[in-house]
Amino acid sequence: MNTEMEMMLKGYGLTTAQILYRLPDHPSLLQTYIWQHYDLAPDFPEMRGFLRFWQDKIEGPLHSVTYVHKKMIAASEWRALKGEFILH
Repeated sequence: MNTEMEMMLKGYGLTTAQILYRLPDHPSLLQTYIWQHYDLAPDFPEMRGFLRFWQDKIEGPLHSVTYVHKKMIAASEWRALKGEFILH
């Protein structure tokens, strides 16, 4: 397992995603799930892999994903990225 520092040195940044999904028994209701992991922007392979897993294995259909990605690019310099995926 890689440490946080090793991940940052490889170019990874901390990605936090707010996932909105519909409850299977009540499709008109939306629920929130927070996912956080080190990932590579702008492709986000870890987050996209998790979303594929969600669609394949979890009953609640996805509605949308809002994310924030923060990456250290120098000793005290950070780059922030925000975005949203609409899935419905």
